[in-house]
Amino acid sequence: MEGGAQQSSLWEPPEQDGGPGERDGGEGLPEVKRSQPLFIHGSSRQPLQEEPRASSLPSIPNPFPELCSPSNSPILSSPALGQGPPREGTSHVVKVFGEDGACRSLEVSAGTTARQLCETLVRRTRALHDHSWALVELHQHLALERCLEDHESVVEVQSSWAPGADSRFVFRKNFAKYELFKSNASLFPEVMVSSCLEANKSMAHSELIQNFLNSGSCPEVQGFLQLREAGRKVWKRFHFSLRRSGLYYSTKGTSKDPRHLQYFADLTESNIYYVTQGKKLYGTPTEFGFCIKPHKVRSGAKGLKLLCSEDEQSRSCWMAAFRLFKYGMQLYRNYQQAQARLSQPPWIGPTPLRSVSDNALVAMDFSGCTGRVIENPNEVLTAALEEAQAWRKKTTHRYSLPAACHSSPLSAAIHRTQPWFHGRISREDTQQLIGRQGLVDGVFLVRESQRNPKGFVLSLCHLQRIKHYLILPSEEEGRLYFTMDDGQTRFADLIQLVEFHQINRGILPCKLRHYCTCVAL
Repeated sequence: MEGGAQQSSLWEPPEQDGGPGERDGGEGLPEVKRSQPLFIHGSSRQPLQEEPRASSLPSIPNPFPELCSPSNSPILSSPALGQGPPREGTSHVVKVFGEDGACRSLEVSAGTTARQLCETLVRRTRALHDHSWALVELHQHLALERCLEDHESVVEVQSSWAPGADSRFVFRKNFAKYELFKSNASLFPEVMVSSCLEANKSMAHSELIQNFLNSGSCPEVQGFLQLREAGRKVWKRFHFSLRRSGLYYSTKGTSKDPRHLQYFADLTESNIYYVTQGKKLYGTPTEFGFCIKPHKVRSGAKGLKLLCSEDEQSRSCWMAAFRLFKYGMQLYRNYQQAQARLSQPPWIGPTPLRSVSDNALVAMDFSGCTGRVIENPNEVLTAALEEAQAWRKKTTHRYSLPAACHSSPLSAAIHRTQPWFHGRISREDTQQLIGRQGLVDGVFLVRESQRNPKGFVLSLCHLQRIKHYLILPSEEEGRLYFTMDDGQTRFADLIQLVEFHQINRGILPCKLRHYCTCVAL
């Protein structure tokens, strides 16, 4: 081979007539800088002259062996250079930010998933463990964000970022993560899945959507979206259809004729993001924008496919359909695993022989010198009734205390220790916080009122809209209470008010289900 002949000339010993100085001439080998590794492609046949040449040079140890090895070099094997995903068995540093801007660096392996990293952060922050914690990929310079799926590799996502880009991971709640498996009928309106209903007239709407979810497939979704033209800030309205073969839009009204359907994007090779500041950066017609970002687009707005829906319900439907289209059955398995984790005790290590719930439900009697387990069912019922009656007496005594005790600093500030209380934040910040953590029925928080210095506000999400209810303090016969309906329903403090509406709807459109909270990393 010609390449082999050239290679063997590299190791040929110098002629007797000329010395090493002749190699520095114009016809010799090009000069090799010491700061650059020299790659010599091996040949199947090695000449015997290599040994004298190699032995004639002094043995100098390589001070930077990792730079000369492509398998260990962070430069030669960087994913940013298109060398593939990160290698297994190596550790990587991942920075995670909280909603307060604090940062924590974690050392993870290449195969660490988003769910595993969330569980680690939950343990370190001592937060309440549930499946609503999520890792959010945020591109601040593009105003794009998306929630990572539980099975996604954190290191692989981080390696896809452009060097120096203002991208980060944010650890926060996302109550809408698996809402498509709970409220599927409301998430997929009939008008947006009408073609599926026409093809399956014998099935009800909710039953049809549930069959799609159980099979890990996506229903055919259709509707009008605003599309931004490439390279311009002009938006045009088109009728889009999500089919099994991809996303299309019609160039002629709502026509489904193949001549009028234009292929729009390959969702399997793209990620779907929410647009957080669409009007400011992209001039979106509404605030309900989203973006299809191909994997090959690393930085900048060039190559982004920007879309905008008319309302939040339409956007949520499209986003849920895109997730089902891309991940399919894997998304349903993530949901099942999350539900299974909730039913298991949060043990670190081997599971004990007896569960926590069994130990907690054992009836005990501490009336004597030592405690004993009550095994007789009739005695257990009698003890429970006595305890309930004693609790009622204590509660009545508490509410009949003088007004001075009710207005004590401890009683007036007890709600500040609750995770659902967010102090003095504005109405706009409240709506952004609830929107980031999921527009799900029952998501709420309590804050101080900006208009009424003595009042509070209960902010609640219902039907993907945020409503605000004023809580006013009042005093009657020396007793202080709080009310939201002009005194018809009275509560001794804000904690009692929240606990009551977690069980009863009252004057609210729905019960209080999930409270917004922020943890410090």
